Amino acid sequence: MRPLYRLVAGLFVCAVLGFPIAGPQAGAQNPPQTELAVAGATFPAPVYQKWFAAFAEKHADIRIRYDAVGSENGMQRFGKGEVDFAATDMPLSDEILAQLGRKAFHFATVLGAVVPVYNVSGLQRDLRFTPEILAAIYLGKITKWNDPQIRAVNHGAALPNAEIAVMYRSDGSGTSFVWTDYLSKVSSEWKTAVGTGATVHWPVGSGGERNEGVAQRVQETPNSIGYVEFIYAIQHRLNFGSVRNSAGRFIQADLPSLTAAAAGASAGMGADFRISITNAAGNDSYPIATFTWFLLPQAFSQAAKKAAVQELLHWVLSSGQKECSALGYAPLPDEIAARESQLVDSMTP
Repeated sequence: MRPLYRLVAGLFVCAVLGFPIAGPQAGAQNPPQTELAVAGATFPAPVYQKWFAAFAEKHADIRIRYDAVGSENGMQRFGKGEVDFAATDMPLSDEILAQLGRKAFHFATVLGAVVPVYNVSGLQRDLRFTPEILAAIYLGKITKWNDPQIRAVNHGAALPNAEIAVMYRSDGSGTSFVWTDYLSKVSSEWKTAVGTGATVHWPVGSGGERNEGVAQRVQETPNSIGYVEFIYAIQHRLNFGSVRNSAGRFIQADLPSLTAAAAGASAGMGADFRISITNAAGNDSYPIATFTWFLLPQAFSQAAKKAAVQELLHWVLSSGQKECSALGYAPLPDEIAARESQLVDSMTP
């Protein structure tokens, strides 16, 4: 990864994330009248925190609290009625939706990426990973950094004869869902032995909580590898590798490669915008890309909350989309944003 880009982007993100997320400060002349509680994914937490702060500046009568507790925990809170809506990186199946206890639908917000991050000293270049290498590392079949498979696609890299310390998410995580969804698509052995899920039985390695925790574990552990959302790699100044896509090209995550992965996604989306775009077709597509979603109730108990959510969604599809690129997320494709705008218009407060 380009060092100057990483440094500038990291400093910018840190500055942006200094915004408060709880709405107007105490003592404001117009205290909030409607409060929205939201919980869920850590994957989009940086952009959601920025969004909710910016939204609160223009809507003093609405306050939004976001708890980044992981997709699985957020869904549990949503099902129990503890939050007004949730955030998830997983396109939930009809079966899981039925188990929530509340009728809900997905609302796509932005595009992000999960990247393989590593801490290997002495390297003068970014590493390349094939799907086979990533699956084999997480299956415990590739155990050293100088394994012939890794050397074969990283000619000239100073790879040490050192054990690979594998890191994964220990909490129920949409980031883990995206990672395992990708591995299940590219490795039949992974699909059979481990499968896809927010929580799985990891064959090897040790866990860290949330994207922040995994990033920190990798940062502190020599010769380690992990997976985190793109912006957490930038924040922690971690090296992250390029991954060979379905067209055979090694692509390192950036905003154009996420947009390429989502090209044509609208045609495959159902009425509530559920779709997986891991291992997407296209020469320029980054292969571990994903949408992330709000999980919204089909009915609100209070008209004021429904009106506040409707106002928020309109803002997300307009001003919010203009702000997400600065935080390492790609905006929604125009056709998907247009479809969602029509949906919001149909939500009569």
